[in-house]
Order: sequence, then structure tokens, then C-alpha cells
Amino acid sequence: MVLTTSVNTPVPSLKRLSILLSVTLVSGLNQGLLLPLLAILLDQRGVSSDLNGLNSMALYIGTFSTMFFIEKPIRKIGYKYGILFGLTLAGVGTILFPFMHALWIWFILRIAVGIGDSALHYCTQLWIVSSSPPASRGRYISLYGMAYGIGFSIGPMGINFISIEKWLPFALNTILFIVIMLFVMRLPSIYPERAEKLAASSNRYLHTYRIAWFALFPAVLYGLMEATMNSNFPLYGLRIHLSKEVISMLLPALGVGSLIVMLPLGMLSDRIGRKPVLIFCSLAAGIMFFMVPLAGNNAPLLFVLLGLIGGCIGSFFSLGLAYAADLLPRELLPSANVIASIHFSVGSLLGPSISGYGIQYISEKSMFIMLGCAFTLFALIGPLFRRASQSQTTTMI
Repeated sequence: MVLTTSVNTPVPSLKRLSILLSVTLVSGLNQGLLLPLLAILLDQRGVSSDLNGLNSMALYIGTFSTMFFIEKPIRKIGYKYGILFGLTLAGVGTILFPFMHALWIWFILRIAVGIGDSALHYCTQLWIVSSSPPASRGRYISLYGMAYGIGFSIGPMGINFISIEKWLPFALNTILFIVIMLFVMRLPSIYPERAEKLAASSNRYLHTYRIAWFALFPAVLYGLMEATMNSNFPLYGLRIHLSKEVISMLLPALGVGSLIVMLPLGMLSDRIGRKPVLIFCSLAAGIMFFMVPLAGNNAPLLFVLLGLIGGCIGSFFSLGLAYAADLLPRELLPSANVIASIHFSVGSLLGPSISGYGIQYISEKSMFIMLGCAFTLFALIGPLFRRASQSQTTTMI
């Protein structure tokens, strides 16, 4: 067994944490804006729901592909320059959308934005998690989730700016990227911890899966939910005769619910454990997804249901990551972060395509049946997971 000999990353200062959370907020705003905005613009151009969903997958193709090579570059250049790279790529990709009209060019731009967002999330998540004391890790990661949730909730409201100029929401978003870059440039250069060697096979990812597969699965569900709701809920809303203005106000309900309970959930998970919190929230969200079609086009009732769903699963990704950090030795955290991001991308790729085909060929309600089944199934398999003992964990390293 060979353990890492690197020095622990210090607990982030208030200034550093504030900047990292601001990066997360702007990244969340970008994703919260682009997914529904581009879906509505394509629908106005007469693009079918299934093709619309396939095009929206491109962002997550960028996110997914990045995870196969990002770990080594970030170990070399550090968190700071990884974040600057992500901000630059996402900002340039975003500002080009209103000036390009070919569907294949939008596909490429979405991939570029996905790569940029992936770099941002990988660096900010790992920086915060790896420097958080175990006793308060749930609170720290909840702050990360809250920042993303705030941005993601504000993002859809930018849809209303297209009534002024179609390029305006894209331009405002890019300006935010530039402003936050100025603050990131003031951060110190800090690097992830290095694992010298892991067993004979050096298969860090297999070891990570063996120890923390249940903790890494919430990322799949969160990606499935986020991409489905933001890419295809606007299409669902239009088909049940909701206006674009109402849709732009309903989508933030997920974020509002998440923000209200995210920090309390993080603190509760510090006290009673991440696993029971994840199981309960998953089961409650699954039940409420089944209830959404019953609300019809009753906007206030839809807002309440979406708010409750957001409260249950808005912190799903971050709580899963915190649970993985509880289960894993410190030197496996970068690998866990990569796996979680890949899982998120897989869910995000599946969500728009499956729900898009469901809306086009089965029923607009099928997307909620799919989400309800997925979250309920996760809650049911939860009791089967058993935490590996300390001796079992160390023998894998």
C-alpha cells in the first residue's frame, strides 16, 4: 500500500470560497439560460421535438468527453488555470449563438460550452471538497450547490430578453464570464493531490467504484433530471398551452425549492449521514414527478410541485459527492470527481433524447413517468448498499 505524501490543501479562505462560488453561480446561470432558450428558439424555427432534444445533447457530449482527459491536465496546470480555460471557452461559445444559424454549428458551439462548463465544475467541485473538513463537508458542498442553484434559477428568466433583442441574453451572459475571470485571476495557483501508485493495476476508477458506487449514482439522476427539465419542459409547457413567460417563471421553481432546503439538508446529512437523506429525497421526488401531469396547465400548482421536487433533489449531485468523500481515501477524490462528472453527463445525454422521443411519439407526460421511475428505483436499491470497512478500503490502495 502506498499512500499520498502530498500536503493537505488548506481550508479555503472566505475570499477564495466566494470567488469559487461566484464561478459556480455564473456557470449555473449559463446552463439555466441556454438549455430552455435554445430549445424555444429551435421550436420557433419549426425543429421537431426529437431533433431539438438531440441537438441539446451536444452540450453534454462536450461535458462527457472532457471527463476522459481532464484529470491529468488539471494536475499539471492547477485549479486556477483550469477555471480560466473553462470560462473562456464557455464565454466564446455563448456569444456566438445569436450570430450563427446552421443547426450543425449550434451543435459544435454546444459542445464547446459543455467542455468549458465541465472544466469549471471539475475544478470548483474538487477544490471545495478536497479542502473541506470532514465534519462540515456537507455544509461546504451545500454552499456550492446553492450557488449553482441560484444561477440555474436566474438563468431561464433571461428568456424574456429575446423580446428586446435576440442577442441580448447571450451578450449579458458573456459579460458575466468576463467579469468573473478578473476575480479568478487573483486566486493562488493550487494543485490537486497526487496519488503515487494504486495497487498493481493502477485502476483508480475501479477501486473508486467498488467503494462508492451508490454515492456516485446520484450524479446520473441529477443529470437526467436537469437536462430533461431544462431542454424539454419548455416543449411540454408549449404543448399544454403555457406561454413562454409562464414557462420562464416555472423553471426557476426547481432552483427556488433547492435553495430553501439545500443548506439544511447538508447540515442534516452531517448529523444523520448522507445515505438516509439521499434515499428519502429520492423517494419523495419520484412520487412528485408522477404527480406533475395531474396538475395539467395549472401554473401555481405546477410551481409548487416543481419547487418541492427541487427541494428534494436540488442538492442530489453535491450530497452524492460529499458522501463519496466520506467513503473514499483522500487520494481517490479526483477520480471520484471524474466519475461523478461522467455519470452526470450520461444522465444529461439520455434525458433530452429519451424525453424528446417520448414527447414526439408517445405522450408529453412520458418525461415525468421516466423521471419518477428513475428516482423511485434509486430509493429502492439504497438499502442494498453497505459501506466498506476501513480494512477493506485500505487493502484496495
